[in-house]
Amino acid sequence: MNTIPLFPLGTTLFPAGVLTLRVFEVRYLDMIRKCIANGTQFGVVSLISGSELRSPEGREELAAVGTMARIDEWSAPMPALLHLRCTGTTRFHLASSEQGRYGLWVGDALPIDDDPLAPIPRQLQASANALGGAIAKLQRDGMPAAEMPFAPPFRLDESGWVADRWCELLPLPMEEKLRLLALRDPVARLEYVQAFMQERGLLD
Repeated sequence: MNTIPLFPLGTTLFPAGVLTLRVFEVRYLDMIRKCIANGTQFGVVSLISGSELRSPEGREELAAVGTMARIDEWSAPMPALLHLRCTGTTRFHLASSEQGRYGLWVGDALPIDDDPLAPIPRQLQASANALGGAIAKLQRDGMPAAEMPFAPPFRLDESGWVADRWCELLPLPMEEKLRLLALRDPVARLEYVQAFMQERGLLD
C-alpha cells in the first residue's frame, strides 16, 4: 500500500488517457511542483460530490478507484499558474483518504493489476474501427500532436485500450465510468462500450 497525493476532478482518468490541467490553487501548485522536482506521479480520483475548487461550505467525496497520472509536459506562464499535460498510468483502489490542514488530499492506495493483453474480438471490431476513424480524421484535419485527446501508440488492436478511450469520450454517467475503471476484464468493458454506442446509433 502506498500513500499518494490526490487530485480530485469532476472527470475520470483511465490508463493511457490524456489529461490536461490548469493548476492555480495553492494546495495543488505545491503538490505538483514536488511531483515535477521528484519525478513522481499523483493520483487522480473522481469527485462523487463537491467541487474541484475549494469552498468553505463544500465537502468533497472521493471515488474509491482512481488512476495515477504522470506529468509529461508542463509550463509556468505565470508564477501562480501551471499548465500540465499528463498521461494515466496504473489504476488503484483508495483504501482510505484524508484531507490535510490546507485542503490537500492524500490517500492509501492499493494498486490494481494492469489489463491483460486481449485482442479485439471479431464481434467488437466495429468500436475499434470507429475509434481508428476518429483518430485518422483528427490527423487529416491537422490537429497538432500536443492537442490530440489521444497519446500514441494507438493500440487499436487491444480491447482495453480501445474501451478506455471510448470510456473517456462517451457521455457515460460517472458511476458507470467508475464501474468500468474498476472492471478487471477489458473485453467485458469493450462489450459494454459497444452496446452503449449501438443503442445510440453511434456505430455504422
